[in-house]
Amino acid sequence: MGFKCGIVGLPNVGKSTLFNALTQTAAAQAANYPFCTIEPNVGEVAVPDPRLEQLAKLAKSAEIVPTRLSFVDIAGLVRGASRGEGLGNQFLANIREVDAIVHVVRCFEDSDVTHVEGRIVPLADIETIETELMLADLDSLERRIDPLEKRLRGGDKEAKETFDLVNRTLALLRDGKPARQLARKAEEEKAFRMLGLLTAKPVLYVCNVDEASAATGNAFSRKVHERAEAENAGSVVISAKIESEIVALVPAERREYLDAIGLAEPGLDRLIRAGYALLDLVTFFTAGPKEARAWTVTRGTRAPQAAAVIHTDFERGFIRAETIGYDDYIALGGEAGARDAGKLRLEGKDYVVADGDVLHFRFAT
Repeated sequence: MGFKCGIVGLPNVGKSTLFNALTQTAAAQAANYPFCTIEPNVGEVAVPDPRLEQLAKLAKSAEIVPTRLSFVDIAGLVRGASRGEGLGNQFLANIREVDAIVHVVRCFEDSDVTHVEGRIVPLADIETIETELMLADLDSLERRIDPLEKRLRGGDKEAKETFDLVNRTLALLRDGKPARQLARKAEEEKAFRMLGLLTAKPVLYVCNVDEASAATGNAFSRKVHERAEAENAGSVVISAKIESEIVALVPAERREYLDAIGLAEPGLDRLIRAGYALLDLVTFFTAGPKEARAWTVTRGTRAPQAAAVIHTDFERGFIRAETIGYDDYIALGGEAGARDAGKLRLEGKDYVVADGDVLHFRFAT
């Protein structure tokens, strides 16, 4: 099961520099001119989780396998993208394929790095991209009206639900608000997702600040944070330049460098965890002599579907899930101790997997 976060933003805000640091590669060309990233670049990164190492020690695992997230570096968008300006059509097509949006916002001043609109106003930059995405969604929904009305006249019950959702979403977009703010019932969620709207995707704002502001942020990033809080989105402060320097260091030098600039951990670790949370994901573990491994599922996933992440046969033949909470596993010295203390539970098909569960699936072949 793969989860993708699309890195978006205006040209020259630091998207590709951040992507290169995330993936520790030079796959995305970072250059000081618009559209240097022509094709979306995809990189997978491990999700930092100190729990995995603790499990591996107790299980005496030969290998540690973290769970991963994919980040997609998408070509920069400019005003008019919804009408095909710049690389707009390509941008919109690529962003439809991701699960969440990581919106990089320039929160630094540097006369050597041009800004596509000639000024540093982060909230205006956010509005530019948000407006283009809303315009694209408006166009997409307006083109659905006539076909839906024809289906309604034919007595199509499913079309009635979709028609109602479309009209409510159109009203929201015309009021200048993204589709993700639409009030909807749980039973409407599937139909809403089927609309494939760009502004329905969850958003994490990444404030790319100057090196001096990496630990505390600055006036620009604080304004972005206020906006994120107002719309129930996430925000993270990062200096892409610093992160690109950190990944070039050996581990021992990284700690010394971080201490010198007042950072407890690399900003990328916070970004990856924030992206993970943005997608509403949870981690479960498997642990044994061969490997300790982290697996990713969306919150609310039941045990058979979690088993399918390991292998589809596990879901088809699911019998039960032997389950130990992470805290119990650690406190009681591993699986044997947890079993002896009565902390190993046998869970059935209706069990909802919790973050940190250590699971062993029993299934029939």
